[in-house]
Amino acid sequence: MLKLNYTDVGLYMERTMTNPELLIAQRVLLAMRLGRSLHIESGRASFLLPVDIPELEGLEMALQREYGSVVTLIAVDEEFVEVGISGSWIAEDKDAHEGMFLAVMSDRAEFLTYKLWRMSEARISSLA
Repeated sequence: MLKLNYTDVGLYMERTMTNPELLIAQRVLLAMRLGRSLHIESGRASFLLPVDIPELEGLEMALQREYGSVVTLIAVDEEFVEVGISGSWIAEDKDAHEGMFLAVMSDRAEFLTYKLWRMSEARISSLA
């Protein structure tokens, strides 16, 4: 499973072997114990990758082989492609901009998506 954490400073992605239903149940329990509200809904999340990043074509091919993939790639312009992922959004309220997004996909698609995101983050860090 991929876990995308959207914060006020940006996006942080991680791979986890936790069952998404278990993770959601833990969040619900934590919110109840803390007396906080929690909003959970199905939805889509997205992030950008540079079109010239190595192995982007490998992700495209892996996604083509999957029937009903939860991941889509859409060209934004000549420099970037948008990666869209279906999953579950968890936040304090319906209109929150910060929260956690959980997505379950095949091991190959998950691995490549995470790897390319890490590569793009390393590239951005080296430019700063």
